[in-house]
Amino acid sequence: MDATALARDPAPTTISSHIAENIDRVLSSIRSYLKMDVAFVSEFLGQNRIFRNVDCADREAPYRVGDVIPMAAGYCRHIASGQLPELIPDTREIEFAWTIPETTSIPIGSHLSVPIQLDGGRTFGTFCCFSHLPNPLLDKRDLELLRTFGRMLANDLTADLKLEAERRTTANRIGSAIELGDPQIVFQPIIRLDDQAVVGVECLARFASDRNLSPDLWFADAYKVGLGHQLELLAVRKALACSSDLPADLTVSVNISPATLITGDVLDALRGFDHRRLIIEVTEHVPIDNYDPILLAIAPIRASGVRVAIDDAGAGYSSLRHILAMRPDIIKFDISLTRGVDTDPVRQAMAAALSEFAQRTRTSVVAEGVETEGEFRTLRDLKFDKGQGYYFGRPQELPDFLRGFAGKLAADR
Repeated sequence: MDATALARDPAPTTISSHIAENIDRVLSSIRSYLKMDVAFVSEFLGQNRIFRNVDCADREAPYRVGDVIPMAAGYCRHIASGQLPELIPDTREIEFAWTIPETTSIPIGSHLSVPIQLDGGRTFGTFCCFSHLPNPLLDKRDLELLRTFGRMLANDLTADLKLEAERRTTANRIGSAIELGDPQIVFQPIIRLDDQAVVGVECLARFASDRNLSPDLWFADAYKVGLGHQLELLAVRKALACSSDLPADLTVSVNISPATLITGDVLDALRGFDHRRLIIEVTEHVPIDNYDPILLAIAPIRASGVRVAIDDAGAGYSSLRHILAMRPDIIKFDISLTRGVDTDPVRQAMAAALSEFAQRTRTSVVAEGVETEGEFRTLRDLKFDKGQGYYFGRPQELPDFLRGFAGKLAADR
């Protein structure tokens, strides 16, 4: 079959690896149980069919995964049209079978075939078994067994194809958002608590394409479809490009996940910006089993002058383990612990413990989510270094940020 003929047919369906592995297991089990020589699943592609999974008793299989043959050259089309039965214990007894070249060229002595019907009535292809010699012991119970497993495969494929369609939709949505200019970058001030001077900013991504979907969900969706690293690094590059207009003595914090850190692409994304001003905030929302790759990835970044912060300390799965393993320069106290710290003795005790830890380890500690004067005063009294939150300023686009803090920035200078 030449490439031109295949190009005129629909593209083969994308099947996830775990579904393909499950099909392989089913084929092997059925072929062995029925004592057949070959079992396969083929997908219909217009006038052709492609062999998606093949299990063979012999090393030299008549078909290989990926082989494409015309529908008319095999049994499938003729079984679908009723010219051949689904159950053929002995092809010698079916006169029409001998008009099909495969019967003698392979050879095929017995044959079983059932359609794989997906939800909605679409025929994906066929689930087939055959032996080189006739097998008079094959009966309707064997055919029914094949039908049962065919229905199981159809259910798996239906669910898998639905997930793949959702993946494509999500990937297209993210691609469209990027084409329209997302992610956009906003800046939230970081304040020194003892004199309320603006000493830095955190760069945050926002998505104008769908403001009802939080940035966390945008990035989570990107990771689901294999675009997470690219979207993170795009946000970092955009943030640093915008930050070139900030006063030169402000620190600039960007968010990078451990999964992106270990790709080895981070230093390239940071190129061209003063690393002495840069802070990488590391946040992880799933457990980390092995810190070695992360520490290895962070080492050259730190050596270039970039500082490391652990984000959301006190929340998530293992933020305290992150602190012990990564030895950050900065610890960011999670918003859930900042909220109500002025009235909750338990939160105060935790904040005091973290502040004491930071002082002993010469680590800076920043409180996130400061929203009231009471929270601000309590955290300042507990000797937190810095804070950020709505009490000091909301995230804003760069022109608004510069206008809003122009007088304060000048006074702090």
